Amino acid sequence: MERTSAGLLFNLKLETLNLKLVTCNFLEQSFLTEMDAKSSERPERPGIELNVTSWQTKPSDRFILKWIKVHLSARITPHLVAWPGLEPWMITLFSSAIGVLAGILVAMGAPVTGGLVAALAQVLDGVDGQFARITGRQSKGGAFWDSVLDRYTDGAMVIGLCVYLLRFPQPLPPWCLILLGSLAVIGSNLISYSSSRGEHLGIDLGPPTLASKGTRMSVMILSCWGAMIWTSAPLLAVLHLVVHTQAAIIQRLRRALKAPQPL
Repeated sequence: MERTSAGLLFNLKLETLNLKLVTCNFLEQSFLTEMDAKSSERPERPGIELNVTSWQTKPSDRFILKWIKVHLSARITPHLVAWPGLEPWMITLFSSAIGVLAGILVAMGAPVTGGLVAALAQVLDGVDGQFARITGRQSKGGAFWDSVLDRYTDGAMVIGLCVYLLRFPQPLPPWCLILLGSLAVIGSNLISYSSSRGEHLGIDLGPPTLASKGTRMSVMILSCWGAMIWTSAPLLAVLHLVVHTQAAIIQRLRRALKAPQPL
């Protein structure tokens, strides 16, 4: 009787040990499968090992724009990776539409709300590129979309600020506000165009300018919120865009004139 009980106890312990080994093997295989899946989701870049933060920004991101992408956009992007059917261009189109809506809201006399919507658009503008890098869907077409649609957001915000200013008495006549708004739109577009053209021609345009998109949009957003205290606060943003962008363009033209490379 004692031998039978001892045999049953031994067999029970042996079965328990086998069960533990099977469980350990299953957990190990599950962990390895999960790690392989995560590795396969990372975009492959020949000769460059992807680190934890390489998907958050691109080399041309600097100053305020880089801070927004690292600290704000990067909090949203990982949650969108699992969305079925979502493509980077969809995020680009949505963020641009939100940016245009912000300009319309400002023009309608709601600068605070428009500033909040513009801030959301600025954060989402960094999500599309991050999403493309995480999922390995980077493309020249996507970069082209992003650059072109950004100009709609820029223009909508500047026009919205000018229309808002025309709704209230200002220290400047209407024709002057329209002229300043036109110069602001032209200067903002020329910053991006001159950067792209200079890079294509191989011209050294000097250090990165603070008149980049992130700074321009931040100034406009802050001026919208400042309208709660002073209705003419957006005028400061328009003046800033005119002076800063035109000064940056003039400096780039002077540097390009000294470029020794023949065409």
